[in-house]
Amino acid sequence: MPPTREIDLEDEYDRWRYTCPNGHHDWEPTNHHFYCATCARAEGVAGEFHELRDRKTGRLYERDEVRLLTAAGPFDRDLDRRGESA
Repeated sequence: MPPTREIDLEDEYDRWRYTCPNGHHDWEPTNHHFYCATCARAEGVAGEFHELRDRKTGRLYERDEVRLLTAAGPFDRDLDRRGESA
């Protein structure tokens, strides 16, 4: 299934629009999931998560439903190409 939402990791608006499930903005993509530094500092809360919340719509996006972009191209090229023919 192709990604449904493009998120520019270098765009300030996108970085504030999409949050960890707990509403924090200081998340980073890593190893085909996400990591939130604020959550990781809280007792009993895992810093690793698999869904981004769109603050505008409230929708949660699984990692394979988003395409994370940087100036150099897609963040996870192998994940972003999943489902494409070789």
